[in-house]
This record gives sequence, structure tokens and C-alpha cells, in this order.
Amino acid sequence: MADSLSDAGVTALAAHFDVDVRNGMTRQALLEAIGDYDAVVVRSATRIDADVIAAGDRLKVIARAGIGLDNVDVKAATARGVIVCNAPQSNVISAAEHTVALLLSLARSIPQADRSLRAGEWRRNEFEGVELYGKVLGILGLGRVGTLVAQRCSALGMRLVAYDPYVTVERAHRMGVELVETVPELCALADVLTVHLPKTAETVGIVGFDELRSMKPTARVVNTARGGIVDEEALYVAVADGWIAGAALDVFASEPTTDSKLFGLDNVVVTPHLGASTTEAQDKAGTMVAEAVVLALHGEFVPSAVNVAVGAAISEAVKPFMPLAEKLGRLFTALGTGGVDELTVEYVGRIADEDCQALTLSALRGLLAGVVHEPVTFVNAPLLAEERGLRVSTLTSRAQRDYVSMVRLCSGDLRVSGTLVGPANRERLVEVWGFDVDMEPSDHMVFFRYADRPGIVGIIGKVLGDANVNIATMQVGRREAGGDALIAMAVDTAIPAEVIAHIADVIGAADARALDLP
Repeated sequence: MADSLSDAGVTALAAHFDVDVRNGMTRQALLEAIGDYDAVVVRSATRIDADVIAAGDRLKVIARAGIGLDNVDVKAATARGVIVCNAPQSNVISAAEHTVALLLSLARSIPQADRSLRAGEWRRNEFEGVELYGKVLGILGLGRVGTLVAQRCSALGMRLVAYDPYVTVERAHRMGVELVETVPELCALADVLTVHLPKTAETVGIVGFDELRSMKPTARVVNTARGGIVDEEALYVAVADGWIAGAALDVFASEPTTDSKLFGLDNVVVTPHLGASTTEAQDKAGTMVAEAVVLALHGEFVPSAVNVAVGAAISEAVKPFMPLAEKLGRLFTALGTGGVDELTVEYVGRIADEDCQALTLSALRGLLAGVVHEPVTFVNAPLLAEERGLRVSTLTSRAQRDYVSMVRLCSGDLRVSGTLVGPANRERLVEVWGFDVDMEPSDHMVFFRYADRPGIVGIIGKVLGDANVNIATMQVGRREAGGDALIAMAVDTAIPAEVIAHIADVIGAADARALDLP
């Protein structure tokens, strides 16, 4: 173990293997030592990069005792056949409770009053707080932690309002939560805005100058999710200039950090990323990763592996389809306009003869990856789907039509399908929005649905050319002349959102969606 692990985790590992605890190793010491070990357990302090993985001649497992995997090069590990696993559910309760603790501390100026009294001052009149009862809690993201925070703040008598485009209205109503359609709308309503989103290209800076400017002067912001989702420069201006009444932060754009302008504001409460820092969370993280390491080193299936394709117990016929199923899930989410309550995964052709449970889980991982706060694994994907009111079913058909094997995800009119072709198992998208296509998935894709008419391809090409975006491949599909049509493109770089919006406006697109797989 390169970082400290709970005693419960060490004991669980020591029951099966020889365990060395070597905290605080330098990078050079780690590079020199890693070749002697079959598994390494880390938390957030030790970075396991491609060089460390390459030096680990015997390395079979990298286990992260916690949720995040920012300090592990998963791609390099997968290329070397090394299983990477974590403890995805270990700290959700602790994170939710820390959010509520920060919220209460912020509302009642508890840290400021504590400092003042310890300094020998009795300044009761200067620390007048606010009640949370009857206030509007704006929840940005209704994943596991967001839901737990909502439950706890409901008990405080707060009105619950949320933005999460991947949660259905029915599901939110059952939780006693009112959904709004945009982040600015949520910010304008909230007395307290609490952030529980994953950190992605789409969510970084999602609460910025405009959103903060629209908030009430009595409003407060709490972020225990990931640094950078709330623009820290904008937040500093908002608090310093009185746009909002205060903020509480457990996470920062750059960590560790001890130097921020926000630290100089008296109405800002800060903690050094303590969301998972409870005895219970650390015990759960330690025992969870210990169980995963034991399974992996005994050659058994590891449910919490994030790159489970290198694991055992999955047939060789199924393994090549797993990355494709995950990409189909990502595409399905990108094409959707909001939450769905039913998903059907269809297996057609020879693949229907196999046990496809791993493919269904792969599809769920892709579908939920950019939606929830925590990493999605085989062990938590069904639970996360269930919590969001998503019912998943599978269909199999051995009838072989155009393809030897095909995987399709569908919900109502939304359908995406893919297959593998040739001895190299090259991935192909063969259906998008119900239109037939034939294109290789790429890191950056964009799709437009519009009324078929001449000149559309030229318009799109010119706008993308002016934006310095190079088109790698383009597919045009339609059901009949003059009817609904689809343009599907793979491009070399991500297309700015404003460019996509401009194209959609110019061509009168009924739908425009982009997907950036990285």
C-alpha cells in the first residue's frame, strides 16, 4: 500500500496476502519498488501513471480506496492488462452529511463566531444567521449525493428544486423535488445552491458570472462535488461585491491549495476536501478495495473494476463488444432530450447466444457516465439506474439480417445501434435516431436532424470550415425525399457549443447533438 488504508482494509488484505504498508513514497522510490508487487492500493496522494505501470512487471491490480481515479492512468493500465478498481459507494453518506454541515455552518456563521470567541471577543450581534426552514434549496444534480442531501434538507423544512436533465419529472416528484429546465432558472430560484455534478467538459464553469449574477443577494452557494464546476473567479466577485451572501467550498479547481482569494472573504467557509473524511467512509473504502483485490488476484470477476474488460468470467465473444456498448450508452444520453424511464437493450444475431449481462452493464456505464457524480462501475450501475427510476430490460433475437451481431439501445423513438466488422472487430455505428448509418465512432461526433432539402451539406461544411473544424467523415440518411433527414459527422476536434447552435439555427434543425467521448 502506497497510501494509508484503514485498519479494516489492511486486516482484510493480510488474511490472504503478504502486505507491505509504505506510505509517503517518493516517485523514484515507487518506480524502483513497484516491480516486486502484484497489487498496489492508493488513495489520492500517490499517482500511478504510465511509467509506474510499465515498471510493474508483476502488477495485476491497481486499487483506489475511494471514488475518484484522477491519479490513476486507466488507459495505460488497460493496455497492460492491469485491473483498476475503486470503492464507488464508500463515501456518499459522508459527502452528503458534509454538505449539510457546510450549509448549516454558512447559514449560522459558525466558523466565524468560533474564531471570534477564541480571540477573546463576544460579538453576538455581528453573527446573525438565517433559518433554512422555508428556504429554497437548489440542487444541481440529483445523483446519489444530491438525493441524500435533498432528503436531509427536506427534514429541515426546505423547499426542494433541482436541475438534472437526466431525471424524469415523475422520479423527481416521488422524491418531493420540483425540476426546472435550466441552470440559470435554478440559480434565480435558489436561496441555497448546492452542487452535485460530475466534472466533465460540459459541467466545468456551469455556474459562472451570469448564473451568479442572477441569484438573490441573500443566496448562498455550496460545492462539495468537484472544483471548477463553480467558476472560482466568478464566485469571488459574486461574494466580494455582494451579488450573493456567501459560499461554502470543500473542493477547488486546483488541489491541494492553501492560497486562494476566496480564503480572504469572511463570508466564505472552506474545508480541505473532507467529504469522504469520516471513519465510516474510510473503513468502507478500505474493505471494499480489499475485497476487489482478493477477487482480482484469485482470477475472479471484479464487479467494481472500471476497466473490467481485462477481467475474467466474460466470454471472448462478448469482450470486444463491451467498449462499443459503452459508446452506444454515451451516444444514447447525448441524443436524448431529458430523462428516460425505460431502456431496452437488444442483442441481435450470434451475440444473442452469449451471456450479455456485461454488455448491458457496459451500456449503463456509458449512459450514466456523464450524468452522475461518482464513477459508474459494474457494481453500482444497476443501483444508479434504479435510483433514477430507469427500468432496464433486454431482448434477444437470433435472426441475422444485415449484420452477424448487433447491439441496439432504444427508448420510445430514440434508437442507436452498433456492430463489429472484420477480423479486427472494428466498431461501426449502424443506426442513429432510427436512421440507417454506417460510420466508425470517433472521439468527436455531431448529429443534426432536419427537413431534407438541397444545400444543407454545403452550409454545414462552410460554418465548420470558418470555425476551423475539420470533418473526418459524414453520413447523410433519410427515409424519403423531402422528409426527415439526418447528418452524422465525425470531426477531428470538439465543436464549440455556439457553433452547433448556429448551424442548428441556420438549417432549422429539429435536433442537434454533439458527443465528445474523452
